[in-house]
Amino acid sequence: MAAMVQRVEGRRVSRDSALAVLTDRTLVLNVTYQPLSIVSVRRALLLVIADKAETLHEREGVVRSERLQMAAPSVVRLRYHVSTPYRRRAPLHRRAVFARDGHECQYCGRAAECIDHVHPRSKGGPHSWENVVACCRSCNVAKGDTLPDESRFRLPSRPYAPEPLAVAAAIKGRTPDEWGTYLPALLPMTA
Repeated sequence: MAAMVQRVEGRRVSRDSALAVLTDRTLVLNVTYQPLSIVSVRRALLLVIADKAETLHEREGVVRSERLQMAAPSVVRLRYHVSTPYRRRAPLHRRAVFARDGHECQYCGRAAECIDHVHPRSKGGPHSWENVVACCRSCNVAKGDTLPDESRFRLPSRPYAPEPLAVAAAIKGRTPDEWGTYLPALLPMTA
């Protein structure tokens, strides 16, 4: 009985690890090596099996079925061109601002705790990527609702709107090293 329980538990562990591999992330590139999106390994495998994409880089882990065994892809490239005429802006929220600014206060360099509008909203400043920075609580309180010209706080560089794919990659955590080849201008996201 104990041996049977061990075998069942062993099978369950392998099943859980297989599910973890399938839910991991894969970078999808256009035929011109332009990054398009980030999808699950399961979706990337379906593209490869349907011969719509080819695997460029593989990650650790193997996905097995009854008749097929494949290495889990980390980067896939589509075999046909997908036009991307409209490049939408990345959604603006706290986690994305912290990721863009490297979790550092843009005024003093300490750990960021909140966001600040460079041109205060109370004085007509917009809530946009170009007007929002990560900052520590003490700098935020000290700056208050003063305009940039009136305050002693200066930014080392202008805030910018990052690429949507860079925001998605940074928010979801650590990216595989091979993605850096295809996302050199997008990662790391420092202002």
